[in-house]
Amino acid sequence: MSEVLVDNITSRSGGAVGAPSGIVVTGVITATSFVGSASGLSGIDATALKDSGGNVKVQGNTSGIVVTGVSTFTDNVSVGGVVTYEDVTNIDSVGIITARDGIKVSAGQSISAVSGIVTYYGDGSKLSGFESGVVNFVASGTIANGDTVIIKDDGTVGIVTQTTSNTPILGSAVVFESARIYSPSSVFDSTNGKVVIAYRDSANSSYGTAVVGTVSGTSISFGTPVVFESAGSYDIDAVYDSTNSKVVIAWRDNPNSNYGTTIVGTVSGTSISFGSPVVFASAGSNTPAMTFDSTNGKVIIAWMDNGNSNYGTAIVGTVSGTSISFGTEVVFESSSTYYPSITYDTNSQRVVIAYTDTGDSNYGKAVVGTVSGTSISFGTPVTFESRHASSISCAFDSSNNKVVIAFRAEDNSNYGTAVVGTVSGTSISFGSQVVYRTAIANFNSAVYDPDLGKIVIAYQISGGGKFVTGTVSGTSISFGSETDFSPGSSASYNSATYDSTNNKVVISWQDGGNSDHGTSRVLQAGSQSTNLTAENYIGIAAEAISNGATGKINVFSGTNTGQTGLTTAQKYFVQNDGTLATSAGSPSVVAGTAISDTKIVVR
Repeated sequence: MSEVLVDNITSRSGGAVGAPSGIVVTGVITATSFVGSASGLSGIDATALKDSGGNVKVQGNTSGIVVTGVSTFTDNVSVGGVVTYEDVTNIDSVGIITARDGIKVSAGQSISAVSGIVTYYGDGSKLSGFESGVVNFVASGTIANGDTVIIKDDGTVGIVTQTTSNTPILGSAVVFESARIYSPSSVFDSTNGKVVIAYRDSANSSYGTAVVGTVSGTSISFGTPVVFESAGSYDIDAVYDSTNSKVVIAWRDNPNSNYGTTIVGTVSGTSISFGSPVVFASAGSNTPAMTFDSTNGKVIIAWMDNGNSNYGTAIVGTVSGTSISFGTEVVFESSSTYYPSITYDTNSQRVVIAYTDTGDSNYGKAVVGTVSGTSISFGTPVTFESRHASSISCAFDSSNNKVVIAFRAEDNSNYGTAVVGTVSGTSISFGSQVVYRTAIANFNSAVYDPDLGKIVIAYQISGGGKFVTGTVSGTSISFGSETDFSPGSSASYNSATYDSTNNKVVISWQDGGNSDHGTSRVLQAGSQSTNLTAENYIGIAAEAISNGATGKINVFSGTNTGQTGLTTAQKYFVQNDGTLATSAGSPSVVAGTAISDTKIVVR
């Protein structure tokens, strides 16, 4: 017998028929229904509960079911206890997965959204290991880790850059004294944002006189000249004391036995007032030159001491109110010294004096001085020109920490020549000489333009006045083309100063083409432009990115770790060249706030 077909088996009482020893069927039992718990059934293939794919299919409410295979539920499933499914390796959901008690990710694993976004709803206090404030961008040009970057019109990013044009812009020549003048010396009062020119007024009994100038764009206007010494005042030089916000003027007082004399001036508006004259050397003091030691807050004067065999001598001055007091004179060259020029090296915190050693074949020499209290000591003089050097002027390049000396090389056809010096301890060494004019260059005046990072040298040529800009590199300097500032008119006693408020150089001179009147001109030695605007700054590169490659940029709220030398809790601004500084540039763009010396939170 292969099959028993039973429509219904019941007992006389209406219940199921039982048998003491059961029913043994060797074939197939087919029934329309079974009544009972089926707890005693075994070996049943529940084909009727499977779909065409062999998956167990359960419909409706189910309790106490343990599923060991793959299940497909066509209706919602509500589970009052815990569902454990240890065979699951991936969950693929086309909707939202809600985990009321959290999602636990084992160590070394990760949550990723290949083509979408993982959105977290909550305060985020328990989240860790997430990279916030980072966006991928395509680089336009090579970007280094830690570079400040802007977003471009095409959606790529590039570094903040600044470009320099060497095309100079000159304002019109302006007369500050309608009479013959000599020895003009110009300085910039950074407190008041004014240029001060001190000079000898030949039309007024050679009185020492000063005038205040105001730069606007590439023009300059002047107040009324003020006499600071009602006597013949020769070899005038001036310096600005930034510690006391005072202008200090030194000169050789002709009616007073040519004593070295000084006076302190205070700028107010477009005028200047003075204290009483103070003698710094009770002997003939030729060609005094001054600089300001900003580290010690002292004025240093160097001169040729007629009272001591014309030795090169220096002294330290201390300004107090509208007066000045001096320490003891110190000899820096025990030989006849002519026309010293002096500058302050803010890097080494040393004074450098360049001069012509007339006691040694008129060689060009330089010496390093160290200020201590009200005195100064010197190292050994070093020769920078083993021939006749004259018309010496020196300036300090604060970007490259170098001293640049300009001079007239008299044994080389009076060519305009420059040399770069490096201060080390109490000595100075020099690179090779570089000619900036292959003809006579007289009345040299050198000044440093920190906005352009260039040295500007103004000088007299035959029948005119020119200037040139030089760029220091290592121990050498290269120059651009010459430009006229006084074409066709002899420019004597040139004096150049830098206006740090307007980022301009002001050249003042005796204009031989206009009855030797005192004349000034504003010079913008070059111009700079930047691709940074107040809107396009986007953040800081979180890694190095090659041109055309995609890489990470720390944007708003991101933390960049590619910095060095930051001050914690300090706000930083993006500069026009892409660097970071604690003061705003133009435009003013906030980079972020430093949270350590190497990290900054982008704002």
